[in-house]
Amino acid sequence: MNRLTKRLTQQLGKPSQGLWGWLVNRYLEKKNRFLEVNAVKLCNIQPESVVLEVGFGPGLGLQEAAKRITYPKGKLYGVDYSDYMHSVTSRRLQADIRTGKVTLFLGSVEHIPLEDNVVDRVFHCNCYYFWPNQRAGSKEIHRVMKPGGMMVTTLNLDTLKMITAAGLLKDTHWPPEPYMAVLRDTGFVDVRMEDKQVDGKSFQAIFATANKH
Repeated sequence: MNRLTKRLTQQLGKPSQGLWGWLVNRYLEKKNRFLEVNAVKLCNIQPESVVLEVGFGPGLGLQEAAKRITYPKGKLYGVDYSDYMHSVTSRRLQADIRTGKVTLFLGSVEHIPLEDNVVDRVFHCNCYYFWPNQRAGSKEIHRVMKPGGMMVTTLNLDTLKMITAAGLLKDTHWPPEPYMAVLRDTGFVDVRMEDKQVDGKSFQAIFATANKH
């Protein structure tokens, strides 16, 4: 991996303040909106749901999910380890943050500052392959989810294959099958990947249910 592709991969995983981060933010806002919106739709969020997004990026998914939740019984959390994305999303959702409807955490999926068994729905998009440790991240998500809670992961395999062919994501674990195996090993059941199509656009969705027995 040359220096340019390595730098781009790093910025895709953790955008930073500056030109590179700004470019990645614009890219995510354009390319990820479709996946974010459809992840939220597939979660079947109810007005009183407690929802978590992992790796919220520029906040498009949180913005969509916030429309479906009624505070104070409904609550929306997001965790991301990029200072820049935390700043961008804090501005985007400042009204909902002010009321308490949305809470953003700056940190890792391996250390989510929530109690056990509190989250009904979890979603993330183009995210799991940047986790430092997929097993630790999956165990932590499972910990905070209620029994029977559902997690939805959206991705576009064709896009991922194209990106990796261009030399990006080489040091990441992007293939979905090992990730799905980790989910099964960390307490999730009914783990499956489905091909979806909306408005003529294709994508994949991985579903997993938190088993607490």
